[in-house]
Amino acid sequence: QVQLVESGGGLVQPGGSLRLSCAASGSIFSRYAMGWYRQAPGKQRELVATSTPLGGSTDYVDSVKGRFTVSRDNAKHTVYLQMNSLKPEDTAVYFCNARILPGTWSRELGYWGQGTQVTVSS
Repeated sequence: QVQLVESGGGLVQPGGSLRLSCAASGSIFSRYAMGWYRQAPGKQRELVATSTPLGGSTDYVDSVKGRFTVSRDNAKHTVYLQMNSLKPEDTAVYFCNARILPGTWSRELGYWGQGTQVTVSS
């Protein structure tokens, strides 16, 4: 059983930055690949960024490349999503996900947090 709690969301102006955190409990954090998803109103949930268990490999959806960075601190059982140069289209609820199965990011597997709202608006 894995419990995930996201935090760090809020209201920011376009061009601003936010750092999301996802704290994990109930598992050995370093065994899980971590992903960040987001869901905007009226849209499907979208995979934004991923990190392998030791953080050695990350991947990003094209729309956030160069702006978002995923990192993890296994000692703190926390994964982060640094979001810079935010755009209104980044507005969504952001979820973290933990999973043990590799190569399954197109499927909604693993454990999910409750989500944190990010709103980018002037």
